[in-house]
Amino acid sequence: MGILNTLLRSVTWWNGQTLNTQLFTWRKGIRVGEDDQGNQFYHNKDDSKRWVIFNGEAEASRVSPEWHGWLHRTWDEPPTEKPLPRKDWQKPHQENLTGTALAYAPAGSIRRSDPAPRKDYEAWTPE
Repeated sequence: MGILNTLLRSVTWWNGQTLNTQLFTWRKGIRVGEDDQGNQFYHNKDDSKRWVIFNGEAEASRVSPEWHGWLHRTWDEPPTEKPLPRKDWQKPHQENLTGTALAYAPAGSIRRSDPAPRKDYEAWTPE
C-alpha cells in the first residue's frame, strides 16, 4: 500500500499535497498558522508566495474568509497575528455543500431521503 500511495500522491492533487508540493514546503515554506479545519498555511522567505496545504480534500471553499484574505493579499497580517473582528450575528464559516449529500434539497426534491408528494401544478377554480 505504501508504494501505491506514494505513486498516487505524485500524480494527484485532490487528496492533499503532492510530493513536489511537500518537498517545496519542506525546503522553502515557513508555517504561518492553521485554521479550525486543520488546513495549514505557509509563505516563503520573502513572502512572494503564499499557499495552503489542505487537511483532506482540496476544496477552495473550505478556506475561511480570514485566511482567504491573507492568501490573496487583502491584508498582510495572518489571522493568527491579527484576528478579524467578528460580530455576534455572524455565522461560522461553512464550505460550499453543492454537489454533496449535505446540499440543500427543497421539499418535493428527488434528492431528499423522504420526498414529499410532488404538486407541480394546482389548477385554479373560480368560486
